[in-house]
Amino acid sequence: MAVISPIPRHWDARAIPDLHGKRYLVTGGNSGLGFETVRALASHGAEVVMASRNLAKAEVAASKIRGNVLVAELDLANLASIETFAREITWDHLDALILNAGVMATPLRHTVDGFELQMGTNHLGHFALAARLLQKLRGARVVSVASMAHRMADFDQSRLKEQMWMKGDDALKYNAWKTYGRSKLANLLFTHELQRRSDTGGWGITALAAHPGWSNTNLQMVAPEMKGQGFAASATSLVNKALAQSALMGALPTLAAAILPSIPGGAYLGPDGLGELRGHPKLVRARDIAYDPRLAGALWGISEDLTGLSWRVLFEP
Repeated sequence: MAVISPIPRHWDARAIPDLHGKRYLVTGGNSGLGFETVRALASHGAEVVMASRNLAKAEVAASKIRGNVLVAELDLANLASIETFAREITWDHLDALILNAGVMATPLRHTVDGFELQMGTNHLGHFALAARLLQKLRGARVVSVASMAHRMADFDQSRLKEQMWMKGDDALKYNAWKTYGRSKLANLLFTHELQRRSDTGGWGITALAAHPGWSNTNLQMVAPEMKGQGFAASATSLVNKALAQSALMGALPTLAAAILPSIPGGAYLGPDGLGELRGHPKLVRARDIAYDPRLAGALWGISEDLTGLSWRVLFEP
């Protein structure tokens, strides 16, 4: 008996339905995958908040989009900024929260609150943002943008908290790419634990994850630019332009996860081409560790402790 996929074959932005009356929030929406996500949603009638650390760049990006786009300042590496941002969002409901922003393979840096930059931004910042917006998410989708890089990393489950800080002796063992992969693994663990808790607690949230394959964005250039490696940044840009798929194609799995009601909670989407590097969205499977409920539960508890945010308490009326 044939299995019918919840994602139509070769689904793309042309298949996005009318989204008038829908509201979406996209982090890191001023460039790359986030920009294409905002543009696709807004051009089909949705109201979209483009949340960005750099307000000036976000305003320039929003001016290039035809549709209802609101620009708001958000620094995911600063818990106080996240609290302020969430407090100033006047919408009473979101149809989807798209956790797209991120940093990749950066030199060892720390957030305002002292967390290692990649874990602090990619995981803890988004964890805190979703928690702060919890009352607006009943019946909504929460889509985390993960990466194939999650396959290169693991957690030392006896030292979960220390891997959020990366200080002292841990700093001496810092590996930029493995830490990036760990932050993307955290995105997947968060997705599955959120779905479990939503199902158990009756939160009404549908949690999903998506990855863009190999897409031409400026994310890969951030790390060499931070290191002052101009030649490496230029070379990476040239390779991306020659071999990677477009940012719009890379955004399709995220868009499908946010829009298609047929996709079930806990699903993971990626490109359908060879090695999941490029193509149209399909259901994919992460590494087995990404589905480990004990690890996900432990990471959730530590994330609540570090951010000072209890989701159960926040969801109470």
